[in-house]
Amino acid sequence: MSDKPQFEFPEAVRELAERNVEQARSAYNQFVDMARKVQDTVSASQGAMTSSAVEMQSQMSKFAEQNIQANFAFATELSRARDLKEYIEIQQRYAQKQMQAFAHQAHILGRLVAEAAQKAQNR
Repeated sequence: MSDKPQFEFPEAVRELAERNVEQARSAYNQFVDMARKVQDTVSASQGAMTSSAVEMQSQMSKFAEQNIQANFAFATELSRARDLKEYIEIQQRYAQKQMQAFAHQAHILGRLVAEAAQKAQNR
């Protein structure tokens, strides 16, 4: 089986993919900076927003940023894959990591929702 030549991604293709990922990451970072400024302005102007809602919004923003950064890291790693076997291994590792991250995030958000419901009930 190992006698068969493996398909290897050309260096120029890997470099192009990596540059594209970096350009997308740069555009994303600019968007995130602007979104944070907007979020800070809205949060400061909405005195009626409960602390629970602010905490959930903040946590969801953090999770979204973590997930997007994980996607950029994944895309960067994929762009450096030398062959199909390595490409598939990278995908499998990423899927496992993200399933664990999503489970953790769901747990935290579930806890925040339960705490918010408890606070609302006690009012």
